[in-house]
Amino acid sequence: MSESIRAPGHAPMPVLFGIGTVANFFDALGVGSFATTTAALRLGRFTADENIPGTLNVGHATPTLLQAVLFTIALGGLIDIPTIASMVMAGGIGAWYGAGVVAHWPRRTIQRAMAIALLVTAGFMALRMLSSLSLNEGTIGLTGMALGAGVVASVLIGSLTGLGIGNYAPTMAVTYLLGMNQRAVFPIMAVSAAVILPAAAVRFYRSGRFDRRAALAFAIGGVPGVLVAVYVVKELPLDAVRWLVVGVLLYTSVTLWLSSRNTSGAAP
Repeated sequence: MSESIRAPGHAPMPVLFGIGTVANFFDALGVGSFATTTAALRLGRFTADENIPGTLNVGHATPTLLQAVLFTIALGGLIDIPTIASMVMAGGIGAWYGAGVVAHWPRRTIQRAMAIALLVTAGFMALRMLSSLSLNEGTIGLTGMALGAGVVASVLIGSLTGLGIGNYAPTMAVTYLLGMNQRAVFPIMAVSAAVILPAAAVRFYRSGRFDRRAALAFAIGGVPGVLVAVYVVKELPLDAVRWLVVGVLLYTSVTLWLSSRNTSGAAP
């Protein structure tokens, strides 16, 4: 029986809880949670591909809200209100409309769109690491044409969230290219995600295109992962982990594309 018509396998709740904890631990350290969660869901065949974007947005919304509060408190001195307000609102608008469209796409379209978006995200992450990124140099805010470019980019990044693509890597890459201090970007990334994910989550929740068990486990498991990362670990040399995530993104992109070409709908 093909994957498109058989019920997907259900992981034990402790496994899903662990995925949420680990993914949000690395998310709070700037690696991102969507790529690792997508790979885990596909490798374990824990949910159907068409339910992955909704599961990510619904499940990771609560830990992301917690990150936004913690980063805003910790890095409040690096926040430029016009920059963060405009980019956050733009990201929310993109997420609302993007998720509304994706929630009604057929399985094959979602698979192919996710495959392309994962490939783009891998490129953003590689660009970030190859650009000799400095955390302490650059402006804490954007003005003029740079701010306009940041707002347009935020709309596009928010719309990608509907495909299960996190906003951290592309936001970091775009703001770096626009000359921002990368520590000042963390509040922007976190607060944007705190608006983007719930906005997308509402659309997916209404459509029913998400895995309720997995989303609940990620929401609960993600909270201790964020707290440990922010208050216990705080900082790690993560370049090797980020390159591993790039590899995971490329692998997942290829498998999604191959699945979309399989007329039976089964995963390769």
